Amino acid sequence: MVGRVAPGLRRTTGTPAPDSESATARIAVDLLGGDHAPAVVVDGALRAFQADPSLHLLLVGPPEAADRIRAAVDPAHHARLSVLTIEITAGEHGADAPAPTAQDLADACVRAAVGAVADGLADAVVSAGNTAVIVVSAARVLGRWPGVRRPPLTAVLPSAAGRLVLLDVGSAVDPDKEFVVMHARLGAAFAAVVHEIAAPRVGLLTIGTEQGKGDRLRRALPPLLEAADLPAGARYVGLIEGNDVVTGDVADVVVTDGFTGNILLKGLETAYARLGPPGDPDAVPPRAAMLLGVGGTVVVCHGAASGPDLAAGLALAAHLHRRAAVTAMVDHVVNDKQIPHNEVSHDG
Repeated sequence: MVGRVAPGLRRTTGTPAPDSESATARIAVDLLGGDHAPAVVVDGALRAFQADPSLHLLLVGPPEAADRIRAAVDPAHHARLSVLTIEITAGEHGADAPAPTAQDLADACVRAAVGAVADGLADAVVSAGNTAVIVVSAARVLGRWPGVRRPPLTAVLPSAAGRLVLLDVGSAVDPDKEFVVMHARLGAAFAAVVHEIAAPRVGLLTIGTEQGKGDRLRRALPPLLEAADLPAGARYVGLIEGNDVVTGDVADVVVTDGFTGNILLKGLETAYARLGPPGDPDAVPPRAAMLLGVGGTVVVCHGAASGPDLAAGLALAAHLHRRAAVTAMVDHVVNDKQIPHNEVSHDG
């Protein structure tokens, strides 16, 4: 793999002040991520770039894809674009190595984009590439928070009551009990920091609200969640069902395994896209997930993401960076600090 960074790209490690929504955000975008890349990534990158004058993009991938974006942007704004060229040459791993495939190049782009965050070339990364490659790369290159064994993918769904945090949605498809308890802690911190909810309500997704419902994992988790030290004043509210995810009346955070969460997420997103979402139709969250528990801002879009979906993912990454969300969540989960914010509380 050959990676070449365009001249003039700054390496920094600064963190913006929370709520600095007009601050510069440098996002590394994986140009080959997704089923329909690079076309939809180019489309999404241009949409996000034009919508946010403080957004700077590091275009990670083959030069021809980056050139399509640069050609569509007014030269006056080219200073907000940088390129990290990724190419794989035949024989670079030895004369007997198999010829590189398109998937090899796509995976190399993921790793390079994540690496750009670690190297201080970007503040966040957005990719619709292979989920396993993204998760492993982020965990290895950016590092994991103490106690986090498998970083969860965390999505936000619209509900009749507002917004609901759902995790895991695809990272750990067969987790053990300790995984899920840690994910509950991470989800509570996300709800407190990003949604500004005081004492988030955490529920466990299963097939009924009666004790003993569900498989072995769900039967074992309630006492552990009840005893867990949830951050941000969060509290475990018990078992919830799929209908509670739609209403949002019972919990602000819903934890489950990555297998069930991924199925639920894709089913509801498709239903809402065709039939309309519950709640405010003008306040639909982006169809993207944040990888929690790693040392940087990582946003993952669906492999089948559209241009608008990619643009929303880029906007989410910029927002999370500008809010210094990762630092604030670490303070909740690792440092046990209570971060003051404009809180939304729930009685009872």
